Amino acid sequence: MFSIKEQLKKLPDKPGVYIMKDEMDDIIYIGKSKSLKKRVSQYFSNSKKHDPKVIAMVKCIKEFEYIITDTEVEALILEANLIKKHKPRYNIALKDDKNYPYIKVTVKDKYPRVIKTRKIIKDNAKYFGPYINVDAVNKTLETIEELFPLRKCNRNLETNKDRPCLNYHIKKCIGPCTGKINHQEYMEVVNQVILLLGGKHDILIAELKERMSEASEQLDFERAAKYRDRINALNNLLERQKIVSASDTDQDYISMARNSDKTCGMIFFVRAGKLIGREQHILEGTNDIKRSEILSTFVKQFYSGSAFIPKEILIDEKIEDDLLIEKWLSQKRGNKVVIKQPIKGEKKKLLELVHKNALEYLTKFEEKINRDKEYSESSLRELVGLLSLKKIPRRIEAYDISNIYGVFSVGSMVVFKDGKPLNSSYRRFRIRTIEGPNDYGSMQEVLFRRFKRGIEEKQMLKEQGISYVEGKFSFFPDLILIDGGKGQVKVVKEVLYALGVNIPVAGMVKDDKHRTKGLVFENADIFLDKQSYVFKLIARIQDEVHRFAITYHKTIRDKSLIQSVLDEIPGIGQKRKSELLKHFGSIGKIKKASIDELKQVEGMNEKIANNVYDFFRKDKA
Repeated sequence: MFSIKEQLKKLPDKPGVYIMKDEMDDIIYIGKSKSLKKRVSQYFSNSKKHDPKVIAMVKCIKEFEYIITDTEVEALILEANLIKKHKPRYNIALKDDKNYPYIKVTVKDKYPRVIKTRKIIKDNAKYFGPYINVDAVNKTLETIEELFPLRKCNRNLETNKDRPCLNYHIKKCIGPCTGKINHQEYMEVVNQVILLLGGKHDILIAELKERMSEASEQLDFERAAKYRDRINALNNLLERQKIVSASDTDQDYISMARNSDKTCGMIFFVRAGKLIGREQHILEGTNDIKRSEILSTFVKQFYSGSAFIPKEILIDEKIEDDLLIEKWLSQKRGNKVVIKQPIKGEKKKLLELVHKNALEYLTKFEEKINRDKEYSESSLRELVGLLSLKKIPRRIEAYDISNIYGVFSVGSMVVFKDGKPLNSSYRRFRIRTIEGPNDYGSMQEVLFRRFKRGIEEKQMLKEQGISYVEGKFSFFPDLILIDGGKGQVKVVKEVLYALGVNIPVAGMVKDDKHRTKGLVFENADIFLDKQSYVFKLIARIQDEVHRFAITYHKTIRDKSLIQSVLDEIPGIGQKRKSELLKHFGSIGKIKKASIDELKQVEGMNEKIANNVYDFFRKDKA
């Protein structure tokens, strides 16, 4: 049995991260400290001095863990990463913490490409962003395509001698595959793109002017005209950007606005003195927390996932751990980063503008929430009337089965709370007891496992004196929706009856074009008006549960195929398998590859390449 009192005595007086857990072993709070012993002990003493939120959290703590680090900076980094991973409910959370798009330049390739991506990986590529507006990314890529037409294909230009693609003929690619542009000339264009994306417009224009002059002196007027056109296009682009500073230093301006329980953190990005964009995040769980603490948390969470760190970060209030955060960001950037709080002048005025924008966005966000809430309530009220339910179905669970002729059969469960998806409660099931294409049997297995587990958890919670834990199997829905008709509903009701569970069940029926048509309830067909709120809700739930099932099915299928094929080849281990898939993209392309193409993959040699080549041709032989 975990004794908090005894474990507090064992805490080390060292920097690190502490992890608080509740009765169900769920992580509810993550923090960092210069001294674990002093900081964690404070939670369990002098409770009257704590904020209401901390008092509520401490009541839920049943045990804690900790991770020792060498320095406080390491603790800060680890804290940010763990919060992002686990999203504890008592930590301040970025509500719209999504994968924003970046622009990636694949500088490791011999002939680099410029592409859009939402993932940052350690591949020695250059990343620019994040961009909150996808349209801005697409327009930037269009500009680059027009001014600097680099290749878009991912073919291996060393071995692939095919004729150039359509992009070359319509002048959207300078065609390194043709041999008409050498590697040095191609890399000059790549470096110009990097200057453009990095906001170094003045340097880029000066370089283009120099090259235009050189081309003119050499009487190469066609090349000079290309440089002239690029310069004119860049100047037009820059005229649309607001100049906010005479300095060419990269800066981020950060402010925030708050109401009772939500906060909007706003950032303006200034690159080389020009305002190039902004980004905002809604933070939840910020009531009863000091503004400086919220601002500090926002800075840490934002830059923990950002590929670019500016030289200066300007804020409108002194934040906690500012020197520590400066040290961390300086390490991440590779040179000095400063956090400043201007008290007058142009920088102060710009921060006031950032704050006004944050306040405006927060107001609009609340209006959107109210609209969404009204829409959800209308949908649920219509559903109550349609099915003659006894109460509004606050929690709806939907189920679907996915397989190919009974192979790799899986089930999915999605949850909608108050008409909106509750992703944290989604569940996936690998079908264990049913063989072959038997959707009825598979659906029964899924529902049996889900509610049997729920009944067991309810009993356990009752014995422990806990009445309610959201997000667990013990929390039952007010309505069950099944992707299917009367047959599916019938077999599900049999399972619920056997378990002693009394929950209404409806089937979601599709038309001949595989689109939502209506519901089956109490053995009656109910057609839905396509203009109604309830139709849109049911269609969204049906699409979501189908998507979730298909995604899991593909994951299981692809994983099984990869394990059953590549792992059988002598000399192919995990690393070579990963490199083969990364290089070719699929098993099918590996199967068709020649020995020379296989040898191009990192980590491959002639012997292993022959093994792969022979393996996929042994059946034909």
